[in-house]
Amino acid sequence: MKILVVGLDCAAPEIVFADESLVNIRRVMDAGCYGKLESVVPPITIPAWMCMATGQDPGSLGVYGFRNRSDYSYGALEIATSRSIRQVTIWDQVAMEGGRSVLIGIPPSFPPRKVNGVCVGCMLTPDVSRDIYTHPASVKDEIEALVGEYPVDVKGFRTDDKEWLKDSIYEMTAKHFEVVRHFVQNAEWDYFEFVEIGVDRMHHGFWKHHDPSHKQFEPGNPYESVIRDYYRYVDRELGTVFELLDEDTVVLIMSDHGARALDGGFCVNEWLAENGLLALKERPTEITPFSDLNIDWSKTTAWSEGGYYGRVFLNVKGREPQGLVEPEDYDKVRDELQQQLESVLDDTGEPMGTRVFRPDQIYRNVRNIAPDLLVHFGDLAWRAIGGVGYPSVHVQENDTGPDDCNHAQFGVFVLASSNNPLQGEVDGVHLLDLAPTLLDLAGYDIPESMQGSSIARGKSMLSSEHGTGLSMEGEEAVRRRLSGLGYIS
Repeated sequence: MKILVVGLDCAAPEIVFADESLVNIRRVMDAGCYGKLESVVPPITIPAWMCMATGQDPGSLGVYGFRNRSDYSYGALEIATSRSIRQVTIWDQVAMEGGRSVLIGIPPSFPPRKVNGVCVGCMLTPDVSRDIYTHPASVKDEIEALVGEYPVDVKGFRTDDKEWLKDSIYEMTAKHFEVVRHFVQNAEWDYFEFVEIGVDRMHHGFWKHHDPSHKQFEPGNPYESVIRDYYRYVDRELGTVFELLDEDTVVLIMSDHGARALDGGFCVNEWLAENGLLALKERPTEITPFSDLNIDWSKTTAWSEGGYYGRVFLNVKGREPQGLVEPEDYDKVRDELQQQLESVLDDTGEPMGTRVFRPDQIYRNVRNIAPDLLVHFGDLAWRAIGGVGYPSVHVQENDTGPDDCNHAQFGVFVLASSNNPLQGEVDGVHLLDLAPTLLDLAGYDIPESMQGSSIARGKSMLSSEHGTGLSMEGEEAVRRRLSGLGYIS
C-alpha cells in the first residue's frame, strides 16, 4: 500500500475535532480512527517532525531544538539541519524495500535530503532564489515553472501588520498545495509526506484574536475568525489532494504539537541572576540578549537559553571551560535547581505549574550535548525569555517579536486505511507510534530502532518478528550502504 502523510504543523485538537465544517478531514475521521497525539518533550517543530519520521525520541536523535550546543564552550550553538539527523527514517525503510518517496517541507530538510525520490526543502532553506533546495536539483526548475518563486515560509511572520501576514500565509499555502498536487499526480511514489507550516504561522500571528481564554483577547475583534477560516481553507485544499488518491493508500493527517494561549514570558536568566546562580560582572542598563551579557563564568552555577521552552545548563568543573559545580555535586545541584524552578510563581503570586524534565529520565538515549534540564514554564503557558535587563521576571512583550501562542503537548492524528482495525476516537497515541503504525499498515518491516509501537497491532505487540531482523549495528551498516548508493541521505 502507498502512504500519504499530511503534516499540519501546530494543528490544534480543539479546532480540528470541534469544527464539523472541516468536511474532508471529517471523511478521513469517519473512515478510520483519530485522537489527540502526545508529542515529544520538547514539543517543538525541530525535533518533533524527525522524531515522528524515525520513531525515536529527541535524546536518541541528539537534537533538542532548532539550536544545539556543538561543544562545551559557552557560546557554541549550531542550527539543526538535515545533516543533524543520521537515524533511519520511515522513508529510508521504504527505500530499503525498493520504494520511492516524495518529501515536501519536512523540518529540517535543508540541505535537501538525497532520498530515493524527490525532496523539497523546508522553512530552514536560506534563499530559494540562490540555494538548491530540492533533490534532484532539477526539481527546483520544475517547481518554479509551476508556481514561480517557491515560498518555504512567510518571512517576517512576527509582525503587527496582520493584513499582510494573513494574505502572505494564504499565498504561500496555495503554492504549497499546487506543488503537492503536482507531485501526487506526476511523481512515482510509495511514501509521500508534506508539512504545511502555514497553520503554525497563523497560530503565532492570530491566536490572541481567536482564543477567548487568551489574556489579550478582545471579543468582536476584526481577526476573530481568521484562524478558523484558514482551517476551512486548508480543508478544501486537502479535499483536492484526496481526490487524486486511490483506495490502496494509508492516509495520516497529523500535527507535531498543538497550540495554547501565551500568558507571557518568564525571564529565566534574570531569575537565575536574582537567585545568585548566574553571575554578571555588570548589570545591563537596558534589555540585553544573553549572548551580549558580561558574565563572570567563574562564579556562575547555571545559565539558560530562551525559546518556547527553557534549556538550562550547569557550569560543571572539568566540563565547561570555567566550571564551578564539582562533578560529585552535580546531581545535588541539579535536583535543587529543578525544585526551585518547579516552585516559581506567576505574575499574580500563584504557583506557575512549571514542569522540569531531566534528559536521562525521559529519553531512551542521551546523545550529543543535551540541556541539563528542560523547562516548560507554566506547562508551556509562558515562554522562556533569555535576555536580561527587564524590570521584572514576568513580561508580556516577546524577545523575538509579536507572538500570540506557545506550543501545546498534544497535537492531532487522523488515520484511515482499508486494513486499519481501529475505528473512532483512540486515546494514548504517542508521536513515536506513528511511523511503526504506517509501516505496519502498508506492509513494510519495522526497524528495531523505532521506539514506538504500531497502534494497529496494539501498543504492546511490537516484537522482533515485525522488525527488520537486523541488529542496531547491522541496520547502521545497511544505512551507510544505501547512503553511498544515493538512496538515503
